[in-house]
Amino acid sequence: MSAAVKRSRKRYGHHGKRWKGSRELEVGMEGILITCNMNERKCTAEAFNLLSEYAEELFGPEKLQDNTGSSSDEEAEEEDVDVALKKEVAQLKASGTKQQRRFQAMESGANNVIFIRTQNLESDKLVHHILSDLHTTKKKKSRVILRMLPVTGTCKAFQDDMVKYLTTYLESWFKTPNCATYQIAFKARNSSHNKRDEIIKSIAGLVGMLNPKNKVDLTNPELTIIVEVIKTVCCISVVKDYALYRKYNVQEVMKEEAPKPDAAAEKTATDQPEQKEEKQTNLEENKGEEENGKNVSQENEEVKKNEEVKKNEEGEEER
Repeated sequence: MSAAVKRSRKRYGHHGKRWKGSRELEVGMEGILITCNMNERKCTAEAFNLLSEYAEELFGPEKLQDNTGSSSDEEAEEEDVDVALKKEVAQLKASGTKQQRRFQAMESGANNVIFIRTQNLESDKLVHHILSDLHTTKKKKSRVILRMLPVTGTCKAFQDDMVKYLTTYLESWFKTPNCATYQIAFKARNSSHNKRDEIIKSIAGLVGMLNPKNKVDLTNPELTIIVEVIKTVCCISVVKDYALYRKYNVQEVMKEEAPKPDAAAEKTATDQPEQKEEKQTNLEENKGEEENGKNVSQENEEVKKNEEVKKNEEGEEER
C-alpha cells in the first residue's frame, strides 16, 4: 500500500464507518418516531412524502430563504471593523438556522425505527391530522410505515431524570384544574437499565399528585402518555385517540372495517344455540324418563317373581 493511500485513510477515515454526532437522536430534539419492517430506506422516503403533504396542508408551504448576504465589498470597507465582524457573525448564525429544513432524517439508535426531526411545527397535531384523514378516507398512502409516534419532549433515559422532566412536562394536561382518564404506553429499545413496571408506577404516581381526579383507563382513555426509550434518550408525548387510531398504527388505520351484522342476523345467530340447547335438554329429559321407566318395569318384574316364589313355598309347606 502506497504512502499516499495511507495518509488519505488516516486523514479522512474509512468510508464504511458510520459517523456519529449531529445526525443522531439526542436529548432536546422534537420530531416523530416511525417504525417499519426491515426496509428503513423506503420507510424514510414514504415518511418524507406523507409528512410533507400533510404539513403543507396543515401549516402551509415550507418557507426557504436565500442565504446570500446583501452587502457588497465596498460597503464592508467603509464600515468600522467591529461592526463588520458583528454583522458577519450574525449572518453566519442566520445562514445556519435557515439551512435547517422542516423535516430531517436522523439515526434513532434502534433497528427498524427512524426518527424524523421537526422544526417550527407541532408534531403531535401533525400526526393526529394524518391518522384522522387516513382513518376517514381509508386511502392507501403507505406500504412500509407501521407506527407514527410524535415526540414533543426528550430527556435522559434514567428514572430520576424522567420523573424530574415529566413533573413539569405533564402539567399542561393533568395539573389541577385539568384532569383526564389516561394510560401509559412504555417501550424500551437497546436499554436494559429501566424496568417497565417501576417506570409506569412512578409516572402514574406523578400524575396522581398533579390532580387526584386523574384516573387510569386501559380500555378507552382520553389521553395516552407515550414513553419510548432508545438507548439513553427518552422520547415522550401525550396523544389523543390512541385506541381509535389503533395505537397510531398507519396500516391498521387504513384497513376497511368489517361490516357489522344485521340485528335480525344477530338474533337468529343467538337463537340457534338456544334452540340447540333446548333440543339437547329435551333429549336428555326423554332419555332420563325412558331410563326411569325401564327401572320401574324391572322393579315390578322382580316383585312379581318374589310373590310367585313365596306362593310356591307356601304350597309345598301345606303338602
